[in-house]
Amino acid sequence: MNPNLQNCPTPANPLGLNVSLGHSMNRREALRLGLFGTAGCLCSDHLMADTGGAAPAVPSAAASPITAKAKSVIQIFLWGGMSHIDTWDPKPDAGNDYMGEFRKAIPTNIDGIQLGELFPKLATQADKYSLIRSMTHRNNGHETAAYLMQTGHAPGERLAYPSVGAVFSFFKSPGYRGLIPPYVVLTQPQGRFSEEGFLGPKLKPFATGGDPNAARFEVEGVVSRGIPDARQKARRELLRKMDTLGTAMAASPQLAAAEEAKKLAYELILGEGRDVFDLTKEQPEMRDRYGRHTFGQDCLAARRMVEAGVPYIVINYPGGWDTHSNHFSTMRRQCPQLDQGLAMLLQDLQDHGLLETTIVWCCGEFGRGPKVDWQPPWNGGRNHYGNVFTALVAGGGFKGGHLVGSSDQHAEEVQDRPVYPVDLLGSIYALSGIDTKARLPHPMGTDAYVLPAAAEGAKSGGLLTEIM
Repeated sequence: MNPNLQNCPTPANPLGLNVSLGHSMNRREALRLGLFGTAGCLCSDHLMADTGGAAPAVPSAAASPITAKAKSVIQIFLWGGMSHIDTWDPKPDAGNDYMGEFRKAIPTNIDGIQLGELFPKLATQADKYSLIRSMTHRNNGHETAAYLMQTGHAPGERLAYPSVGAVFSFFKSPGYRGLIPPYVVLTQPQGRFSEEGFLGPKLKPFATGGDPNAARFEVEGVVSRGIPDARQKARRELLRKMDTLGTAMAASPQLAAAEEAKKLAYELILGEGRDVFDLTKEQPEMRDRYGRHTFGQDCLAARRMVEAGVPYIVINYPGGWDTHSNHFSTMRRQCPQLDQGLAMLLQDLQDHGLLETTIVWCCGEFGRGPKVDWQPPWNGGRNHYGNVFTALVAGGGFKGGHLVGSSDQHAEEVQDRPVYPVDLLGSIYALSGIDTKARLPHPMGTDAYVLPAAAEGAKSGGLLTEIM
């Protein structure tokens, strides 16, 4: 019998578990049976490390001349594509057809670096981050550009590669002992592509759902809507009292494993795991500094997850930046929130001694057309633009206070030092100790690696060594 098929789901065995007589159910399988709900499932990998459950082999990291400093990564994904000319690559002399309503550039605390006028708080933090003003891939499709920016692989290949977050989860999980899953999305996946790729559903991100700016951050599977903690604890105690089988068979290895799984599940729901998401434990003044809006509180939650050791955290910007129309009004509303939340995140990470070991990177799948589209129905909008755009990187071994590359006078093309997705992702991997040449486990045994090589046609301008 094919060993790869022996545990496949069948009508009698829908979860594909080994349930033959004499089989000792391990904790991972107990959780897969759904005995303890969503929170129990979240603990499954943690338990597997304790019980010797099977996991994909992780290739050893190759020696790298770049010192790996990053322990965690926060990716702020400006999905939809934020305009670069209005924000972090302003061209004040380009004229009305390019600058529209935002014709000013403001100085930062680093000589020679200017930002758009809507970013006064980030302007005071320029020593903490660097701007890559020559990002390029020339892809103008949301789905294909998002895939390219978050995997480094060209869309349309025969393999669906995993996102950078799933790759981190794969490599970092064996040594990770936190209760919270190693790859978390605040608050919803964008659905542009399957983040786990061929690595399978085990590597999907844990999406929190809820709203961290609400009175109660209702994290899906962790915080039950309308059920206070006291009632949750009372339910747990009632269940314990009713568990006569567990009491009578306390010496059973199977039930002991199930009890341990239940204990860890409740620790996530009601204990230390839950506490990470409880923003009421922060001083009100600190929450105010981040901004009492969803994005600001997303950033605060991300900092708390970094403190808890979570390897990879994604903040999908609420509302997105797909500004074909209502462009300038959207920018006036969202840019101040991005400015406040991101600037405070960088400052707070530094104040907590975490910036040196935490990478923060922020960009969309592309930029927006530098030339304003005044024609109906856009009436002053900006369209998709992958020729050149800007990314921000900070911490974890990236130097602050630098510019990498530049665009031309109208922010329409790369002027010097093109930076491609493989260059940005490769630099993040290198600073995190992940070998970009490491092989990934494809279910059919196909050769697949973290990032494509130049021989595979991948465009590259080289790692960002000037800021590493």
